[in-house]
Amino acid sequence: MFLFISGAEIVFILIIVVMVFGADKLPGIARELGKGMRQLKNATNEVKSEIQKSAEKNGLDSDFTKGIGEEVTKVKDDLENFTGSVKRKL
Repeated sequence: MFLFISGAEIVFILIIVVMVFGADKLPGIARELGKGMRQLKNATNEVKSEIQKSAEKNGLDSDFTKGIGEEVTKVKDDLENFTGSVKRKL
């Protein structure tokens, strides 16, 4: 579950999207959504890497960076779960 949206609500949103944009534009929209998710994933990995490098450089506790890494991983997993359900619906 992503942001408390159920499967039925996702289907309803997809029906509205098809009605507004048309079926011929859906592949392009899905492609752009995929690119955006990939960019977000790359950005979170870069932020995680920079935080770890900075922490190591300044001698900070690595437990702090592990906690941040776990949170970033959770967000990434939630996004992948959401995009997976969108891909299956399309």
